[in-house]
Amino acid sequence: MPPVQNGVQASSLDACWIKSRHSNAEGNCVEVATLVDGGIAMRNSRDPDGPALVYTAAEVAAFVAGAKDGEFDHLL
Repeated sequence: MPPVQNGVQASSLDACWIKSRHSNAEGNCVEVATLVDGGIAMRNSRDPDGPALVYTAAEVAAFVAGAKDGEFDHLL
């Protein structure tokens, strides 16, 4: 199976989308899903039919590790 390309319509993916328990009722949410090829897709919860960004598990692990270490705190 070929890897899913960035920008694919999120609703076209056969995926179970989840979001953080820290998300709020105003729709400020990013949803993530594991894909059958091992990739991880992300979409804007306010636009479930919009584009999905697709990353490898290693890319997401690097981002999560950086977030846990506070490397992106200056963005907020």
